[in-house]
Amino acid sequence: MAKAKKQKGTHSAGTIALNKKARHDFTIEQTFEAGLVLEGWEVKSLRAGRVQLVDSYVLLKNGEAFLIGALITPLLSASTHIRPDPTRTRKLLLHKDEINKLVGAVERKGYTLVPLALYWKKSRVKLEIGLAKGKKLHDKRAAEKDRDWQRQKQRILRHG
Repeated sequence: MAKAKKQKGTHSAGTIALNKKARHDFTIEQTFEAGLVLEGWEVKSLRAGRVQLVDSYVLLKNGEAFLIGALITPLLSASTHIRPDPTRTRKLLLHKDEINKLVGAVERKGYTLVPLALYWKKSRVKLEIGLAKGKKLHDKRAAEKDRDWQRQKQRILRHG
């Protein structure tokens, strides 16, 4: 019997953290998957789910991408010989052509790079990055109104 193929783009089973605020505040144009350079205590904390992406962002500098402001809270039993920094800058691993594409979009077109999700993929930690434009207040209200209407429509169809 053949193995069922996993749907591409879904990572709900291995999701560590989501940045729900990003989808509310920004319109996501395109997404990218990046690896993360982590230390041992950070991986242990990620396995325990002690991470927040809410106020973090991605910065492009000297042809490299960095995750800034992500909070990975160290475990009490992490290590005795190191001093963990919960909000240290972490390097992102992307292909050169992806970085060039992102640099062009951010510098010339006024986009922002926002971390959307942190998840496991084949025992490696991956970060989903969104190429985003900021939403105005009226855009947020329209999106919320549309979401409420869709929810109400589903209730009506279910209950008749």
